[in-house]
Amino acid sequence: MGETVAIIGYGAIGQVLAAGLAEEGGPRLAAVLVRPRQLDEATAALPSGVAVVTTLAELLATRPGLVVESAGQGAVREHGRAVLASGTDLMVVSTGALADDALLDELRAVAAGSGARILVPAGATAGLDGLGALKAAGLTSVTYTSAKPPLAWRGTPAEQRLDLASVRERTVFFEGPAREAALSYPKNANLAATVALAGLGLDRTTVRLVADPAASGNTGTIEASSAIGDMTVIMAGRASANPKTSASTAYSLLYAVRSRAATLVI
Repeated sequence: MGETVAIIGYGAIGQVLAAGLAEEGGPRLAAVLVRPRQLDEATAALPSGVAVVTTLAELLATRPGLVVESAGQGAVREHGRAVLASGTDLMVVSTGALADDALLDELRAVAAGSGARILVPAGATAGLDGLGALKAAGLTSVTYTSAKPPLAWRGTPAEQRLDLASVRERTVFFEGPAREAALSYPKNANLAATVALAGLGLDRTTVRLVADPAASGNTGTIEASSAIGDMTVIMAGRASANPKTSASTAYSLLYAVRSRAATLVI
């Protein structure tokens, strides 16, 4: 029997990932941690062999080889330590939580002690392999630009910077270090942290956040320069059921999970 996987969260990302893992021939979905109000819905939707639980202890009791977090930065803070302490690898989607140095240092220490690993998937971006190559050669600058429809920025500090309902042209409302972007926009700028962790770090990576009324989805652009050359990568994704998140995020996760069991990994 191959590796088993458990998921924390059953929102737009968790539902796509769970459906993908239900297919034959790959890692097996063992359990999903849901909010109590989602218990009946998830139990009806998921195969009978999948444990639908409301506590982390129940999730870990299924002894997964990998736990995938898809429930937001709060879930990383609440559950990350316990998952890693159990010796289980943790795949983090809400990477903005790792912009907190104290949390990241603690998670690394716990993982080192248990032999588990913290895994960061590409998410709704591309080009992290190229960014890693440029980093090895000597990065000099990295800028990540995230452009979304104005209303995708509702419920964030963007509302204090501009009137989202009245934006008529592409508007940059934030430009600063990745650390500030990831912590200030926890539901929108996790990719800022991912790009920063893969490249120049959270304080030397520049992030631009953009409200664009012409956008049909979410577009992320990485621009990087190094001693050996330059790179520009654009990933234009359609929004998911949650407009703050690109639909491609869930499929990037599915690809990363399946790759763990693949005989040929690219």
